[in-house]
Amino acid sequence: MTEPATVSGDDILSCANVWKFYGPKAHQIEAGRSRGISAAQLYASPRHLAAVRDVSLSVNRGEILVLMGLSGSGKSTLLRCMTRLVTPTYGSVFFDGLAMGELDARRLMQVRREKMGMVFQGYGLLPHMTALQNVSFPMRIKGVEKARREERAREMLALVGLDEREDHYPDQLSGGQQQRVGIARSLTLEPDIWFLDEPFSALDPLVRREMQDEVMRLQTILRKSIVFVTHDCSEAMRLADRIAIMKDGEIVQLSTPEQLVLSPANDYVAAFTRDVRRAEVLTVASVMDHTASAAGLTGPTIQARDKIVDVAGPVLSATDPVRVLGSDGAAIGAISRNAVLAVLLSGTARAHNHP
Repeated sequence: MTEPATVSGDDILSCANVWKFYGPKAHQIEAGRSRGISAAQLYASPRHLAAVRDVSLSVNRGEILVLMGLSGSGKSTLLRCMTRLVTPTYGSVFFDGLAMGELDARRLMQVRREKMGMVFQGYGLLPHMTALQNVSFPMRIKGVEKARREERAREMLALVGLDEREDHYPDQLSGGQQQRVGIARSLTLEPDIWFLDEPFSALDPLVRREMQDEVMRLQTILRKSIVFVTHDCSEAMRLADRIAIMKDGEIVQLSTPEQLVLSPANDYVAAFTRDVRRAEVLTVASVMDHTASAAGLTGPTIQARDKIVDVAGPVLSATDPVRVLGSDGAAIGAISRNAVLAVLLSGTARAHNHP
């Protein structure tokens, strides 16, 4: 048997020129592809809808990559192409060096079960099982003996703060608690990458923010590679290391939250970010004085990666500029009260771009 092709690199997942077409006669799409018809030719046909258009991107190890866009933008379809729950019409997806399109059904199932965790909007909990039984279910399918799988399930329930709810059934849990059970279940087999498709969109705002905090807390502990789908810009800005904004199946801009606010690629991106409070997104590094000498400065220190909103208090209460430290702990400059005040007073990106 021919081994699947592999690629090397530090990315855990990559997409190369991925297209996904839908149409009334899907078999004609496959037939056209086998005859050498290009994706661009198919896209030109009004009979075919390109849900994903020529997407190339990589997911870095340990990062949270958010796919953001309006309904119908292609973000959920792209996530499904990444996992091969949906097969791309054109292009390639590589996971941990493996060409996903070349895996047979058995190997693909194995990769999904052992390497990928998935959480979707519907919790998917089995109503006749307790929280403990739901969380241990993936290990039961895998054949893990009962004592070991229950031990692991208890560890995961404790991780998400539900160690006192293990005997509760889904209908005895709140929406947020049910989602925590879903998160715990998705982590039982220690996946290398975690896919979350609008997991909190059905929750009320307070619980939703609580669950966002939970993801960030878990990420500081686990350092997973995460692909997170949302239509909520505030949610994306809170969670993401990088954000891919999608429209009509293609990526309009792929940048850090900070770059999206400071340098939107076009009016569509600017509209998404216009109500974002700049102090909650901009880091100290983006507004500090890199040329300022920290010599002679005493008092508090802050990190270059800190958000302005988180350091405003100590900086504004200091009489002198505050030293800024890089990732290695060395002083790389300073930030003044005026620099912080300027960000706080600028309000949202809307106010900044349209005074």
